[in-house]
Amino acid sequence: MIRPNKSTPAYLYAGVVDMRKSIDGLAALVENNLELNPMEDAVFVFCNRGRDKIKILYWENNGFVLWYKRLEKQRFKWLKGAEESSEKISGYRLNQLLDGLNIFSGKPHNSLHCEFLN
Repeated sequence: MIRPNKSTPAYLYAGVVDMRKSIDGLAALVENNLELNPMEDAVFVFCNRGRDKIKILYWENNGFVLWYKRLEKQRFKWLKGAEESSEKISGYRLNQLLDGLNIFSGKPHNSLHCEFLN
């Protein structure tokens, strides 16, 4: 499993993001809207309008990494605000969000289990 380090800072981008955006488009949002350096030691987290998809952008030594998660059911609880706003959280809290916890209220998502027939 690939996850951010618990101590890595994470910036949650408050605006709605078109999930067709790739590395260059997301890095431009970080630079232009948040006025941050996308190559700093942090992860930048983006969510779509339906709140069922997340992309995480980060710089790793010699290039960008883009991580994507789609929920099959439920929705991520997310920030409300303008595109120029963000909230800085710890990697620990980001991992809680990715695990389905509403980090703003502490309520978890329901677990979803999949069984395949042989």
